[in-house]
Amino acid sequence: MLDVGRAINSKNQNDLGYSRLAFERALELLDLTISDPKNIKGSRREVLRVREALVDYFVGSNQYSSTDKLWENYFYNFNYAAALERRR
Repeated sequence: MLDVGRAINSKNQNDLGYSRLAFERALELLDLTISDPKNIKGSRREVLRVREALVDYFVGSNQYSSTDKLWENYFYNFNYAAALERRR
């Protein structure tokens, strides 16, 4: 998800306002995905856990010990698949 990458990059550049906005957009997209039954099928639990871990990472105590690299790696394949789909 590009918004997670934007939130991370902005956080690292100390642009906390933009980081917060990008993080909130990411949550909004996750919430829309969670609320739409046709998008979820069997992966609702994973999406809910991703949301929980993102909130913990950006505004919580980071009890799951997430890192920028972990999130970049996690979302890379989704971003790649979306880019391929846009080319069609």
